Amino acid sequence: MKKLKINAFYLIGLFLVLNSCTGDLDVVPKDDDVFLSEAFFAQPDAYRQGLAGVYGNLSLTGAGDAGSSFLEGIDAGTSQFSRCLWYLQDLTTDEVIWSYENDPGTKELQRNIWNASNPIILGMFSRTMGEVAFANEFLRQTTPEKLSGRGVTDAALLADIVTFRNEVRTLRAYAYYNLMDLYGKAPLVTEADPLNTTGPQYDRAQLFTFIESELNAVLPNLKAPRTNENGRLDQAFARMVLAKMYLNAEVYTGANRYADCMDQCSQIIAGGYALKPNYLDNFKADNNTSEEMIFTLQSDGQVTQSYGATTVMVNGSVGSLEANGASLGVGSGGWGGALRLRKQFVQKFDGSAYDFDARKTIIGGGDRSLEISDIANKDQGYILTKFSNISSTGIPGLNSTFVNTDFPLFRLADVYLMYAEAQMRRDGATNGSSTANANSQSLTYINSLRERANDGNFANVTASDVTLQFIIDERSRELHWEGHRRQDLIRFGQYTGGTYNWAWKGNSANGIAISNNLKLFPIPAQSLAANPNLTQNTGY
Repeated sequence: MKKLKINAFYLIGLFLVLNSCTGDLDVVPKDDDVFLSEAFFAQPDAYRQGLAGVYGNLSLTGAGDAGSSFLEGIDAGTSQFSRCLWYLQDLTTDEVIWSYENDPGTKELQRNIWNASNPIILGMFSRTMGEVAFANEFLRQTTPEKLSGRGVTDAALLADIVTFRNEVRTLRAYAYYNLMDLYGKAPLVTEADPLNTTGPQYDRAQLFTFIESELNAVLPNLKAPRTNENGRLDQAFARMVLAKMYLNAEVYTGANRYADCMDQCSQIIAGGYALKPNYLDNFKADNNTSEEMIFTLQSDGQVTQSYGATTVMVNGSVGSLEANGASLGVGSGGWGGALRLRKQFVQKFDGSAYDFDARKTIIGGGDRSLEISDIANKDQGYILTKFSNISSTGIPGLNSTFVNTDFPLFRLADVYLMYAEAQMRRDGATNGSSTANANSQSLTYINSLRERANDGNFANVTASDVTLQFIIDERSRELHWEGHRRQDLIRFGQYTGGTYNWAWKGNSANGIAISNNLKLFPIPAQSLAANPNLTQNTGY
């Protein structure tokens, strides 16, 4: 399938258009030159390039090499979208530890002691508000009035631009979804607002309503599932965001929307996706071709080099003792034990039922201890080899540092598990019970994942085995390191407090309870200063 070519030039232009727009971006671009939008849109294929630029903000950090950043005062490594998402959703949980705690912001995140000055929290907020700003400017530049004024009359191009606009609105809604989930509030700015506006603060309930309305408005006009070019979204992407909103609606708004989640999941499943027969093929250098992927964030070792999540995960999965980089398609030493596993995640695979589970890609034993008593000691803690820079046919990526492996933002396995959880929660609520069993359809979905992981049905479960605790553990086994864990733990009431502790939770080697305010990240101090309409979250 043809792949959307990400355009850095359009990103440059938008940053220059928005060079004083701290309300939209909450950052200051580095170049003070004036970008002429009309000159850009006079170019052949400009509207497609503009669309690619909005997508590109999710993969690129700057116009130069991987170390460049459009964002003033923010390092590329702490503002790349997928890396920030992964840090906030996974590094703050029981799944992973980062060895190099001198890297700004990482120590505070993985020990759950962050504050409003954390650079990664700023990087995510800024990058995501930047996505809102890029989307808004694209929408401003593609109104019927603008197109008519430029003499755009080609019917096919006009139809394409309508599609582009719907995709951009979806990307903007997805940006606000992340802001709602991570920060609980954000300034609401649309294309109807002039440049340099700061935007009123929307709380979670208001953001939920806005995102839901936007997605439902554009959904019928998006391309059908699996019919768009690779790298572009379709109806299933929009439904995936809605499904996740509905599954977490009690956290966001206090409302039960589990039946709505099931409906969205069913429609995604009907869209022609299928489980990849080999689980690990979803995490290799050609995973963009997987029939299981609903949407991936592009990574290309030659064209879209960045220090994004998959480059971090593959290089970081090279053990200091094992020097196993060649087997993962990177340098033999990789990043020398940068990433290790916390004990509690490893224990999710304890027992004979997981002896042959393809999802158990853990290297441990020998001189490598399960316990991590000293985070800086890279010989402590088991390592994970789930992600690789080698294709499903055994061909290494063309670059041994910057990987070809896309970040799997949404895939079918997640939909199966969301359906099962939503069904159980819906039925439990209907029956006035805190527990409910998986029905036959949910059980089919769960066991299809276990059969795929075990090349047979010997590890299958029955309805009596499937509790909500089983579901969250199975989500960890199936979806670890894919940017879901924090959200899952919050939904299950296991993130804050002391019901479930993990190594180094709350800055304690054995884990301690953490306060409820940590369910949300703080609004960055710089963003508060840039927008007087914003207020800080409780507890910061």
